[in-house]
Amino acid sequence: MGAANRQIARGAVFSPVSTPANTIATLAWFSLAITLAIFLTVGGLLLYSIIRFRARPSDEQREPPQLYGSNPIEFAWTAIPLLIVFVLALTTVRTIYDVQAAVEPANAVHVRVIGHQWWWEFRYPDLGIVTANELHVPLSDPTHPTPTWIELESADVAHSFWVPRLAGKTDLIPNKINTMWIDPHEPGTYLGQCAEFCGTEHAMMLIRVVVEPRANFDRWVEAQRLAATAQDTVARGRQVFQSNACASCHTVQGTSAHGTYGPDLTHMMSRQTVGSGVATNTADHLKTWVRDPARMKPGALMPAMNLSEKDLDDVVAWMVTLK
Repeated sequence: MGAANRQIARGAVFSPVSTPANTIATLAWFSLAITLAIFLTVGGLLLYSIIRFRARPSDEQREPPQLYGSNPIEFAWTAIPLLIVFVLALTTVRTIYDVQAAVEPANAVHVRVIGHQWWWEFRYPDLGIVTANELHVPLSDPTHPTPTWIELESADVAHSFWVPRLAGKTDLIPNKINTMWIDPHEPGTYLGQCAEFCGTEHAMMLIRVVVEPRANFDRWVEAQRLAATAQDTVARGRQVFQSNACASCHTVQGTSAHGTYGPDLTHMMSRQTVGSGVATNTADHLKTWVRDPARMKPGALMPAMNLSEKDLDDVVAWMVTLK
């Protein structure tokens, strides 16, 4: 949570690396310039009036002349604000249209994003991949754009998908599909989070978007399509996982676990964090999470599994092979 919030607080909105975010940042700078001009004008006139018309010892002790209106002044302070609002409205509508009316190209990467309390499910329907909390997309070369087209929906309550350096906020509404798109021009990992209060752990519903060159993205796709590797040295951990409620909620390709209530764990160790960003993805953190998720993420819907220490060690030893 801290890393994502710090990035947003540092002004990530004003460091766009994608066309939709750049369009929004341009509008924001324009709006700030106008409001700064208004502030300086009003503040300057106020300061001038305070100094120019301050009380002086030589002033006569009588009521100053009373003015009961000035048609030119009243017209000015009515027309100028109306003009400013009109300009801001037009530029805002134009910005919204530029982003929302973009035409999807034939080579776009398609991702279906499903918001859950409190994690993200990412499905790549054209690629046959399901993952969680960490969205991988290819770098979009401005000379040969490869945008990522995203469909957003919610499995429970209202959420909002926001990665400020890539695009604006888009809500995920139950029983409704919204769309957005991104075309990152710089590789890297970009942080975001749910921007709509969605319950106890809203602040811990973080997003990581990994932007990588096309060759790296293709290698990631091939790795994600593989089933979990069966290793005899951790076979007991796999058996414990499959014989408990874990298999009812999670999917691990290549095993009998085909649950859909929780994240797909087939390649969970290829992700940077556990619990949708609550902690870095290490064996120790994973063990703490499996023992009792509420210790790391109070309110998490995954229950404590109450495994024996031996079973817990074996399950974690098997899970760290899921790469």
